[in-house]
Amino acid sequence: MNIRSQTEFVLASASPRRKELLAQLNIPFEIVTSNVEETSVQAQSVEQYVKEVARLKTRDVAAKCGGKTVIGADTIVAFQDRLLHKPKSREEAIAHLQALSNNAHRVLTAVVIIHSNGEETVFVEETVVKFKQLSPKLIEAYVDSGDPFDKAGGYGIQTHGALFVERIEGDYNNVVGFPLASLFEQLIHLRLLTI
Repeated sequence: MNIRSQTEFVLASASPRRKELLAQLNIPFEIVTSNVEETSVQAQSVEQYVKEVARLKTRDVAAKCGGKTVIGADTIVAFQDRLLHKPKSREEAIAHLQALSNNAHRVLTAVVIIHSNGEETVFVEETVVKFKQLSPKLIEAYVDSGDPFDKAGGYGIQTHGALFVERIEGDYNNVVGFPLASLFEQLIHLRLLTI
C-alpha cells in the first residue's frame, strides 16, 4: 500500500516497539524523547491518567519540534481500576503477575497528535487481556529473565509474556504499546496521510 504524507512527523517515544510499529506505515519520521516525570500526574481515573501522561510527554517534545507533527503515546495496565506501573523490583513484578494470573485486565493507550499549528488530537484505545492461571515457578522464571522491568503491568505480550495470555479482546498492537490501526485511521481523517 502506498501511504503518502506532506507532513514532517516526530515520534515522541524511546520505545523500540512503537518505533517498529510506526515504521510499518512506511512514512519518514524522527524520534525525539521527552524528559518529563510521569509520576507527577494526578488523575481521578485511569483513563484520565493515561491521557494526561501522554499529553505531558507529547507537549514536551512538541515544544522542541516547532512546525512538525508530533505523535506521542502512553500505555498503562489497569487491574480492578488500579494502575500496575513498570515494576521497580523483583517483588513488585511477582506481585503484578500474581494479581493478573487467571484474571482479566485492561490495557489502555492514549495517543496524542500535536499538529504543526499546535492543535491537539487525543484518543484512547482499550484492549482487555485475560491471563491463564500462572504457576509460581513460571512467574519467577519470567521475572528472573529481566523482561518485566520496562513494561507496564510487568509483562510484554510480544515476548515470553505471550505465554500467559488466554485471550484478548481488542487490538493486539495496543497491548504492545501503539494502536497502529486507530492511529492510521486518525491520520487519514486529519488528512495528515493519504492513500
